[in-house]
Amino acid sequence: MDAIYIGVLIFIGLIVFMGFFVTVKQGTIAVITVFGKYRRMMPPGLNIKIPLIEKIFIRVSTQNRSTELTFQATTQDQANVFFKAMLLYSVLNNEEETVKNVAFKFVDDRSFMQALIRTIEGTIRAFVATRKQAEVLSLRNEIVTEVKLHIDETLKSWGYHLIDLQLNDITFDDEIMKSMARVVASNNLKAAAENEGQALLITKTKGAEAEGNAIKISAQAEKEAAQLRGQGIASFRSEVAKGMAEAAKEMHDASLDSTFLLFSMWTEAIKHFGETGNGNVIFLDGSTDGMKRTMQQMMSMSMHNMEKDK
Repeated sequence: MDAIYIGVLIFIGLIVFMGFFVTVKQGTIAVITVFGKYRRMMPPGLNIKIPLIEKIFIRVSTQNRSTELTFQATTQDQANVFFKAMLLYSVLNNEEETVKNVAFKFVDDRSFMQALIRTIEGTIRAFVATRKQAEVLSLRNEIVTEVKLHIDETLKSWGYHLIDLQLNDITFDDEIMKSMARVVASNNLKAAAENEGQALLITKTKGAEAEGNAIKISAQAEKEAAQLRGQGIASFRSEVAKGMAEAAKEMHDASLDSTFLLFSMWTEAIKHFGETGNGNVIFLDGSTDGMKRTMQQMMSMSMHNMEKDK
């Protein structure tokens, strides 16, 4: 019997001895109470407490925590807006007063989360109610700033602080989403039509400019060609006149009748007509009177040219 008592006492002693030591995990702080009243807090690692008197009331996590929110708000023009958000928060710091607020402000974590979510939802709803539906999508950053501005002090009094709030999705009723899609589609069609019109205008303008430049270049080339042809014809006629004048003078100096020169030119012309006429019919007065009249006309032209040269 003595051995049994001794064994029981040793077992109880071991339990009491083990009760002196408490291990606190990294990233948590243990809150100790004595008979229900706050006594102290234990940092991470191995700690000593008084068995049966000191009790671990709660282990407070100092790590970052996140939660997702899904809620609805109404805009100034009575449009329903549906939000999906991600909330990132943590304990403010490791100071004793902060840890006491975290441990004793709320009955449990569920109550804290409910208060936190409802506060954020209320802030966003109040902000959205002052804006129109068309403005909400472009106000993500303003909404987050508004929430942080109103909730930071409240969270600080609870021992927490808001690290980040991400509005992952903002949607509207199906009818509003469809109407927005139609507006976007019509705007895209309008922009496409305007771009096509501008492209067509540019194409036609450039084409007209190119055609105008081509006509201008062609006209300039034709003008230059006409000038060159005129100069060539004038030079040819001048040389012919000079040649005829020299030939007539030589024949006169030789006491020869200059009409022989005209007759020679007359026959050469008829020969040229026959060789290069390509089958075309040329009517000439081949009678004696006709040749006489032609010779007289050519002589008068020759005399006129000679007088001009003098």
